Amino acid sequence: MEQQLDVFVKVVELKNFSLAAKELHMTQPAVSQHIQMLERDMGAKLLERNNKFIRLTHTGDIVYYHAKEILGLYSRMKDLVEDAMHEARGKLLIGASYTFGEYILPHVIARLRDAYPSIQPSITIANTQEIVHLVKSYQLDVGIIEGDLHEPKLHTEPFAKDEMLLFISPKHPLSQKRNVSMRDLQDETWIVREIGSGTREAAEKLFDASQIRPEHMMEFGSNQVIKESVEAGLGITLLSKSAVRKEQKLGTLIALQIDGLPLVRNFSIITKPTKFQPRSVDVFLQLLRAEQ
Repeated sequence: MEQQLDVFVKVVELKNFSLAAKELHMTQPAVSQHIQMLERDMGAKLLERNNKFIRLTHTGDIVYYHAKEILGLYSRMKDLVEDAMHEARGKLLIGASYTFGEYILPHVIARLRDAYPSIQPSITIANTQEIVHLVKSYQLDVGIIEGDLHEPKLHTEPFAKDEMLLFISPKHPLSQKRNVSMRDLQDETWIVREIGSGTREAAEKLFDASQIRPEHMMEFGSNQVIKESVEAGLGITLLSKSAVRKEQKLGTLIALQIDGLPLVRNFSIITKPTKFQPRSVDVFLQLLRAEQ
């Protein structure tokens, strides 16, 4: 069954029997046979296929979703058995939201590689919502997200504080004002992250707490693009101090001094609740907790 699911997932993701056969080091008839056996076992047609396309049926979509989880669990079981017999080693699948992943995680990974060269980290950077999904579906061993999470299917551990400030260009008119309130920012253009991002969630909380609702907002899916936009004078933004260290040092971005800021949030570790963790995960978590 494990091989049938593996073949099925590969065909779905590559949308091609020949490519799947090549990647799996199998013949195309063997791939077709595994798909037919799986459809027979499921008692349902899983793929619509002709010479032009391969498409999941509704039942195929259900099988694909659960096949990813099953294969993730099977791989994790094998890794745990192997891991129990050796020192910390092997693949470590880490996911992080953008702020932590781009500005803090590389330094943690450098220390991990120095101390445990046999561990092979693989990094996924995405917004908080996507990292949560990947951990829940066993596609990541551990995730690091911005803010807190209330998800019964995951274990959440706040492990470090993150300070967030409002940043503007030194050429912005507000940079010359000593006393600035949130009310003064109502009519400014706010440059924000996309829905699903921890940084966007923090901005929304700030708007609610200040009882303002900006009419002009620009939305980007990258902290770097946001910083470039603010430097160019397009607006103001709320970002982590960790993400703006270089720009503050160079003087290309400055922080607005406003009552109620910095806004403090948590960085949190998320994992699947489990009795067993690979040693690679344990040593990585120890390094993360040292970030406090």
